[in-house]
Amino acid sequence: MKRRREVLLASCAMLAPLSARAQPVSRLRVIGILVNRSPSGDPTDTVHLFMRAIRDLGWDEGKLAFELRAAEQRYERFPELARELVRQQVDLIVVTAGVTAALAARQATTTIPILAVGIADPVKFGLVASMARPGGNVTGFMATNIDWGKYLELAREATGAMRIAVIGNPTNVVYADYVAKNEAAARLLGVKLLMIPVAQASDLPGAFEAMSRERSEALVFGPDPVFFANVKEIVERAGAGRLPVITPFRLAALQGALLSYGPDARDMMRQAASYADKLLKGARAGDLPFVESTHFELVLNLKTAKALGLAIPSSLQLRADELIE
Repeated sequence: MKRRREVLLASCAMLAPLSARAQPVSRLRVIGILVNRSPSGDPTDTVHLFMRAIRDLGWDEGKLAFELRAAEQRYERFPELARELVRQQVDLIVVTAGVTAALAARQATTTIPILAVGIADPVKFGLVASMARPGGNVTGFMATNIDWGKYLELAREATGAMRIAVIGNPTNVVYADYVAKNEAAARLLGVKLLMIPVAQASDLPGAFEAMSRERSEALVFGPDPVFFANVKEIVERAGAGRLPVITPFRLAALQGALLSYGPDARDMMRQAASYADKLLKGARAGDLPFVESTHFELVLNLKTAKALGLAIPSSLQLRADELIE
């Protein structure tokens, strides 16, 4: 297993100057971070956002170190990676790779606090007892379970599409729920839905062949770490097929997707750093309520709309938090 501590510490050194708000600590603390894919140099990457936010609370490299473990898009690796962090005797495990990874971390330890960020419903999938009183050693931030009908509705409103493709990861524990909700929403909206399983990047060529064969008019994909790790390829393939993309990821809109609507990752990581600060100072994870994200962004890429020959309704443009021109 390739170690990533040196890389992350080097990244920390390049971040913004520290404030001095954190209380003094007597020893170096270590945060284990369980991610789907090794972070890039992109400053909007969630790991970098988290590191910057916790540094702003006074945790510099003299007080804090990181142990990163990345599954590299292979969900079956999460249990062993979580156990490895436990063997490293980290003080806190931060999970940014979804509920599957969070469940693996909880199975690996009942004593080390776990901070799960941006995951699906933690009560529904058995991670905690309740949102208000999680109990155990897990707390964190839930990515609000927006009705998937919202994304199909946005796709239809922005593009007029009535044949919509949706990709989902069948290895994700939320997949069955994801499929059921999309199917229910499609029936309600009267659109023809094409659900396509995509578990890894190598499945994408076949998925786009299916979209072309079925004459899909728009593509929706959800907040799965595998899709986030392959945003660029997904957007480029969709662009080549003149297929507008609707997704929760702001990064996708910046890279050419037509529209994104989802939680503000920067705001969520600031909140996560605040929780991490409390946990490192002795707070019990089970006493910190699981928080549902409330800050959402609607981003429209008008440059992409023009390239696709789409006239985005003015009512939708007025609702947007950001227009990319």
